Amino acid sequence: MAFRRESPDRGRHASMSLDSAASSGEGFILAFRNVSYRIGNQWILRDITLTVDQGETLVLLGRSGAGKTTLLKMANGLVSPTEGEVLFEGKATGHWDLIRLRRRIGYVIQDVGLFPHLTVGDNVGLVPRLEEWAPETRRTRVELLLNSVGLPPDQFVARYPRSLSGGQRQRVGVARALAADPPLLLLDEPFGALDPIMRLELQRQFIALRQLFGKTAIFVTHDVREALTMATRIGLLKDGRLQLVATPQGFLASQLDEARAFLACLES
Repeated sequence: MAFRRESPDRGRHASMSLDSAASSGEGFILAFRNVSYRIGNQWILRDITLTVDQGETLVLLGRSGAGKTTLLKMANGLVSPTEGEVLFEGKATGHWDLIRLRRRIGYVIQDVGLFPHLTVGDNVGLVPRLEEWAPETRRTRVELLLNSVGLPPDQFVARYPRSLSGGQRQRVGVARALAADPPLLLLDEPFGALDPIMRLELQRQFIALRQLFGKTAIFVTHDVREALTMATRIGLLKDGRLQLVATPQGFLASQLDEARAFLACLES
């Protein structure tokens, strides 16, 4: 699947295939190679080796304290590994300019983090503005994304975050993460604070957006139902170690104790 991409070069357009997004040419956009991380004498992650393939949603599943968010933050340089390396688009994150790296990766967190003094439109269009996209290109992109997340621009573009519900703010956060057309999205329990009905609705909407825009994503959760719904593959973490990487069907069939502990939640 190919998609159209607004160029940050002041509004010119270029097409880009999913297969060409990673400069490594090895079919993956992100790789963790023998990654470990510690704080003092406490190991948070131990010897993680994992690749994230083009176009997939890799869900990091684990209990609180398993190391999920720490591993996620290594992707955009918010955390640096104590040992090993992380490669994004074929280049170690330690060799990236961090501003450039983070503008290449969309990031959605549970509390959204919208700027309260900016309108919805300005929040969504922030990175394209910083990247000096042409004003008309920015406006078109913002309108496209607000429509895509179910927030009609004529009703929402001029509103401020304080006037939105929790679900609406989360939709704006997803639109903002997509705004500069990044090749990778990071989502850290983005729907965890929402009620079950809204959570299910946004899960379905994200799956549709993933298909529409052809995005690669890493999604953190401790909810096995959400993992099975969202994932093309699930990476199961326990005590900082990667226990299993499997498709949802493979996860359901796993006999690992930690996988069975999560699957027992489906019976409750």
